[in-house]
Amino acid sequence: MTSLEEERRIVPFECRSCWHVWEEEYLVRHVDDQHGNEAEIWLRNRLPVPPPSPGAICPRCRRQDSTTFPEGYLSRHPELIPPEKPAAPDPTPLLSPVPRPPYWQPDTR
Repeated sequence: MTSLEEERRIVPFECRSCWHVWEEEYLVRHVDDQHGNEAEIWLRNRLPVPPPSPGAICPRCRRQDSTTFPEGYLSRHPELIPPEKPAAPDPTPLLSPVPRPPYWQPDTR
């Protein structure tokens, strides 16, 4: 008789080229057969895939230069997760701390 256990794993990645951080979700099946052999089968979207490893392709820049973090790392470091939308620009005008020269005239052409 074969035993089968499944677990959901979320693996965080970071691209070393563009510094994008993302997570990928996997379903891991642990299989034991009646002969004492054990195996793990990693699935994404119900398809078998290799286990996650450094070198995954970045979804932003498409480079194959990434690293993995331990599972749950991003939940302990939420500052690494980029926001969904970029921050709105600050409407405050920038003012120079340097005074204008006395002979400065605005260009009115």
